[in-house]
Amino acid sequence: MAEKEETPDNTQNGEEQPENAEEAEEEKKKQELEKLPPFEIVEGERFPAFFFKFQFRNVEYSSGRNKTFLCYIVETQGKESGSFRGYLEDEHVAAHAEGAFFNNILPTCEPSLRYNVTWYVSSSPCVPCADQIAQILQKNKNLRLTILVSRLFMWEEPEMQAALKKLKTAGCKLKIMKPQDFEYIWQNFVEQEEGEAKAFEPWEDIQENFLYYEEKLAEVLH
Repeated sequence: MAEKEETPDNTQNGEEQPENAEEAEEEKKKQELEKLPPFEIVEGERFPAFFFKFQFRNVEYSSGRNKTFLCYIVETQGKESGSFRGYLEDEHVAAHAEGAFFNNILPTCEPSLRYNVTWYVSSSPCVPCADQIAQILQKNKNLRLTILVSRLFMWEEPEMQAALKKLKTAGCKLKIMKPQDFEYIWQNFVEQEEGEAKAFEPWEDIQENFLYYEEKLAEVLH
């Protein structure tokens, strides 16, 4: 196929054309985003092992890990005591799993019940999600939330540090996952092949990376 001839005024059929390859690529991405199907949150009880091994790995630089996986345990105490669990996954960037939890899983908190909620998340919340969580905790005094994260998301940014401190002030317990926590996720939220549970195999730098993020979180929340 012959290459299109570039017009001197950079227009074609009355429409402005991108000036270079970079702008053309950006325009292509924009068009692709506009064609994405409506946002959907993926819900379930267990997710594939390859997602766990990639998305939950506590690396320092999380290149390509642009989804959030959130495993939750909800325990209620009161006239309707009980517990349930599951996981949520971001499908696109239009919404986040943290917000979906409060929209889909726990939209209301009954005043007569106490809620103890534990999240195991592939990375810490972004600024808007942290603000939303803090507001919900301040509104619902009968809700206790503990968030264990594999990695800290953009922790160097002042806005992000302020948001994490706001979570702490609102009563949220924010922790870094220990190797034992990854094993817990593996056993309770990850699909086991052919119905046979395989032992969790920690990656080489799991303990080192845990200590790294634990130190950084302590510095932010001091």
